Amino acid sequence: MTEAQIIETLLDFIAADGTTDDEFSPLALEIFAYQFENNIPYQRFCRQREKTPRTMQSWRNIPAVPINGYKDLTLSCCDPEAAERIFMTSGTTKNGVRGKCHHPTLSVYDTSMITAFRQRFMQEHTKLRMGILFPTEQTMPNSSLAHYLALALNEFGSDGSRYLFNDDGLDHEQLFAELDRAEQTGKPYALLGASFSFVHVMDKMSHLGKTVSLPEGSRILDTGGFKGQSRELELNEFYDLLEARFGVPRDHCINMYGMTELSTEFYDWGNATCPSVKSGPHWIRSQIVNPLTGEELPKGDKGILVHCDLAHFNCVSSILTEDAGIELDDGFLLLGRAEGAEAKGCSMAVDEFLKAAQG
Repeated sequence: MTEAQIIETLLDFIAADGTTDDEFSPLALEIFAYQFENNIPYQRFCRQREKTPRTMQSWRNIPAVPINGYKDLTLSCCDPEAAERIFMTSGTTKNGVRGKCHHPTLSVYDTSMITAFRQRFMQEHTKLRMGILFPTEQTMPNSSLAHYLALALNEFGSDGSRYLFNDDGLDHEQLFAELDRAEQTGKPYALLGASFSFVHVMDKMSHLGKTVSLPEGSRILDTGGFKGQSRELELNEFYDLLEARFGVPRDHCINMYGMTELSTEFYDWGNATCPSVKSGPHWIRSQIVNPLTGEELPKGDKGILVHCDLAHFNCVSSILTEDAGIELDDGFLLLGRAEGAEAKGCSMAVDEFLKAAQG
């Protein structure tokens, strides 16, 4: 398949409903064959593992690239210079080295985000007045999260939706005005941003002795965690504080789990209990593996998450994360970053990948 054919097929696939593994696997294997042919470092890695398009039977067998591989190699099927957008990782690990994901077009990424966001966050709402606790994508053009939040505001934000962030950081004055307005009008309101931004806001509200009770139907979306950006909070404490400060029930406080190295996001159905069950739309699949062997583990066993994201067609669709998890019937539990033997296994997987992919 050509790049144009893959894009057209993916847009149709995302628009379809109720796909099964019998439909997912053939397209995953077609995209793998495209990546094998056009992404040379990835091809070297696959050959070293004796995995080729001829030997693949299922998406579950597609070689997964360790997530840190993006920080050492250019993993792109298209000419990197021809990419419409390059998203870069945060650089919080590996001595500040930032990985790059090249997107020849944003059409698939945007369709993926908009379709899943409508289903999982908006739900019964068509539009909501929104406040964004994160910089604009003009300020952070290489941030996939900045682009994600811009899409949310532009596609689903009603009149008056705005960024609550300025050159000095969070605009608390404007934020509190928005919260008070929502409380007075009685119309549902949505607050979206990085998890650490909410911590800073709630600390400010605590200092001022301020709480609000946002109208019924309001919701909150947080993502990204707190590490290195704010004080650390245990998840139950975090969602208790969101409910107490904003008056939004925990089951309307939704966490998005995503990463630069994917083009699709995972969501829960609120955080009435923690850890919540995460799941994705039908164009992404996940499995739990032993990072040392790559062997898939049974449901209920703790291991490392591997995701196969068809929307991430230009780079590598299958990635080995550094996130621990447990597979369940309806999704997976996200247990935080790997530690101990699992973390060592992830590190060894990176070394193995680089040795093979660099030739």
